[in-house]
Amino acid sequence: MNSVLNRIEEFLGEDIVSDQGVGGGCIANSKYISTSNGNRFFLKQGFSNGMFQCEANGLLELARAKTIKVPKVISVAQDYLLLEYIEQGNESKDFFDGFGKQFANMHRFTQKNFGFYEDNFIGKNKQPNKISKDWCDFYFNERLLFQYKLAEKNGYVTDGFKKAFDRLEKRIMQILNGSEEEPALLHGDLWGGNYVVDSLGNAVLIDPAVYYGHREADLAMTKLFGGFSADFYRSYNEIFPLKDGFEYRENVYKLYHVLNHLNLFGVGYYGPAIDLMNFYK
Repeated sequence: MNSVLNRIEEFLGEDIVSDQGVGGGCIANSKYISTSNGNRFFLKQGFSNGMFQCEANGLLELARAKTIKVPKVISVAQDYLLLEYIEQGNESKDFFDGFGKQFANMHRFTQKNFGFYEDNFIGKNKQPNKISKDWCDFYFNERLLFQYKLAEKNGYVTDGFKKAFDRLEKRIMQILNGSEEEPALLHGDLWGGNYVVDSLGNAVLIDPAVYYGHREADLAMTKLFGGFSADFYRSYNEIFPLKDGFEYRENVYKLYHVLNHLNLFGVGYYGPAIDLMNFYK
């Protein structure tokens, strides 16, 4: 048994009788563990850079809104995160209708400033969250420019890429004009792989990259890899209607995640990043 499991046994006061690897993730080493008392937990390990503490803090922040279930944080250290085991089931008949309403209500949980009290991660990449009172300034500097500089460091920035980004920088205030809102609690990285369905058929949010920002950024991410059911977006708008022009702004929010994927996974995301920037020519 490895040292992490030994430490978890000591923390729980229970013997671990089995551990089973979980597939599907591309970052952490994940597994289900069972104890001598019949309890089950979800364990993530494999990093010692503060990622797990940030994830735990994000889950705790989402739980504060009391709108969508998140796994309870049982224990966290530099090299592991131990979470409540979620018994998974099938989507209820009105799953996306309920999910959309819950997500809208989560976005009603706000604070005074954009950002977060700590920097965290988006995938394996750092996500800076410097507190700001101005959304346009925050989004450009802490999201787009940070990823652009990382892409430059990684060798992905060509002359054409730079020209497209420089053009976007000059237009960013115009693009985001009219979208002003209070800083809303955001999951930060919500797509089909970052929620599970519990035994009651309800959504459970996992793997957050939490910060406070414009909710349009959260919704844009949900559409990046195929999108959710139309019922999700319809019910969301019934509870918390979006401002006019949100469809026009959607691509500038998708751009952050495409740049991040470029930096994580390589040149396959170069063309999509150019296309999103050129949308605002």
